[in-house]
Amino acid sequence: MPPLSGMRKSAGSGETTMKHVNPYLNFRGQTEDAFRFYRTVFGGNEPAFIRYRDMGIGGADDSEGSLVAHVSLPLGAETVLMGSDVSDCGADRFSVGNNVQIYIGAEDTAEAQRLFDALAAGGTATMPLERTSWAELFGSCIDRFGVHWMVDYTGDVQLGQN
Repeated sequence: MPPLSGMRKSAGSGETTMKHVNPYLNFRGQTEDAFRFYRTVFGGNEPAFIRYRDMGIGGADDSEGSLVAHVSLPLGAETVLMGSDVSDCGADRFSVGNNVQIYIGAEDTAEAQRLFDALAAGGTATMPLERTSWAELFGSCIDRFGVHWMVDYTGDVQLGQN
């Protein structure tokens, strides 16, 4: 079988045009420890940890503000392991087993909308597809098979700009 990297065909031709798909792990206050460990396993540069306080959530002395809002660790040429700590508002839904999501980086808003609508159909939208401080469109859902998905189109949004 030929390598799949670099393959991009239009939607409807049997393949999609997504920029990338990556595993996304959630933890309850252990993201920094986990990603420092994963770095010893997979190698690579020291990961940059974005804290919730960097996004204006919680304060410098606040325990929620010190949690990891996002981190990524390249695993290969086209795969990145990403993760975050679950904030206090999501803690009631967190359990080991539902802490793995699949992150999709869409090519444009139309693709993001199409993918989100299709994945959420018959499932549950846990966060509607909408503009955030880090993306032009971002949403999350659980599909009808219980798989957790995050759909993102960054566009020209830079972290912290709405």
